[in-house]
Amino acid sequence: MSDSQLGEELLLDEEMATDSHGANKGSPLVQNLKSFAAGGVGGVCAVLTGHPFDLIKVRCQNNQASSTSDAIKKILAEVNQRNASKLGNPVGNYFKGFYKGVIPPLVGVTPIFAVSFWGYDIGKKIVSINNVDSTTPLTTTQLATAGFLSAIPTTLVTAPTERIKVVLQTSTSGSFVSAANNIVRTGGLPSLFKGSLATLARDGPGSALYFASYEYAKGILNGLNPPVKKGDVNILNVCLSGGIAGMSMWLVVFPIDTIKTKLQASTTKVNMVDITKEIYRTRGGIKGFFPGLGPALLRSFPANAATFLGVELTHSIFKKYNI
Repeated sequence: MSDSQLGEELLLDEEMATDSHGANKGSPLVQNLKSFAAGGVGGVCAVLTGHPFDLIKVRCQNNQASSTSDAIKKILAEVNQRNASKLGNPVGNYFKGFYKGVIPPLVGVTPIFAVSFWGYDIGKKIVSINNVDSTTPLTTTQLATAGFLSAIPTTLVTAPTERIKVVLQTSTSGSFVSAANNIVRTGGLPSLFKGSLATLARDGPGSALYFASYEYAKGILNGLNPPVKKGDVNILNVCLSGGIAGMSMWLVVFPIDTIKTKLQASTTKVNMVDITKEIYRTRGGIKGFFPGLGPALLRSFPANAATFLGVELTHSIFKKYNI
């Protein structure tokens, strides 16, 4: 598909937020609130679908498991130990075991995805400043640039949320509040933002590829199998495009994510260069930057399919009921 065709597909999507007279439905505040709600729904879908895979990935990245199967065995051992001690409900313990550390991302997903999609929209406006008029299609390069720009404000929310999540996932006990309190108590408020540069280094190029590949894939799939009616959501196309976007992103940024995880889990003062050297030296070179890639890719397809499906269906509901 050409850049022009892709731009036309994006303009068609934007028409979903416009009435028959061409006027925007609602004030900018209303549009922002709808984006916030849709992003929140997408984020919750992503976390609930992909958290067990993320837990396994983090355990592998932090040297707490040698492989995906080893990570699963150790998580199950923790659950069995809890069940043997007759602590909690046996079935509930399995849920707790594989959803350990789920509260921080659940708490953070609404602002993270809201800011991300808002930042993407702002980014598209910035990169289109030099376009001849507002109907000029955005190129794939412009879409990628807009995606990169969206990561800048998002990092302010993502970094502290993932810092707490990583601490929880790599410890044997604790809660969201206790982990946050311990981080602040031992390192001060700035320590909550430990790994922010690594987060931006991951999410900048990651978001560029994420949004651009989603729009590109959806444009191609909608061309091959268009929705029944203009403005309808083709669930299969959205899920496939979201899954492709997620896997494309992780294949590129995974080494940076490994560095970020080690950095945020560290209890000493280190930087990205120190962590990079340590990983390369102690994990056998380049391959040491890819532990947990399997579960990350397994997670990325369903989680990101669920993300975009949640976002698209929420916007579709808003349109259907003229909200």
